[in-house]
Amino acid sequence: MLPVMRGLASRRPDAQRAPMDKLEDIFSMQDALNQRIGVNLPPPTDEEKAKWILNYTRAMQQETAELIDSVPWKWWAKYQKFDEQNAKVEVVDLFHFLVSLAQTLGMTADDVYQAYLKKNAVNHQRQDSGYVKKDEADSKHI
Repeated sequence: MLPVMRGLASRRPDAQRAPMDKLEDIFSMQDALNQRIGVNLPPPTDEEKAKWILNYTRAMQQETAELIDSVPWKWWAKYQKFDEQNAKVEVVDLFHFLVSLAQTLGMTADDVYQAYLKKNAVNHQRQDSGYVKKDEADSKHI
């Protein structure tokens, strides 16, 4: 177990930990992993920020392709099988890059949580209204 994980795991038993603590732990572990490979986020300049946004979104595209390969998408091929275990691993890989992307933009776990709450409310409002008209302004407050 990595030192950062040992320290986090010893704080409280998992069953007693609040979900926000877990998200904060994920952000902390991702920061430690990024630093270990020489990536310090957020980047100091807009140019570096743009570079890392592209890096992480491209990595997420690749992980998404690997997730797609976990399901039998080739309707003409009979040899394929659904690999649920690999699908789960690919989702976690996506999450690693997604957290790094948030950190690239200077977002903390709490920032992501608060933005999620606001965007989730917008999505419910869209469903309540039938979502018959696109309104870019409905997310400007997030």
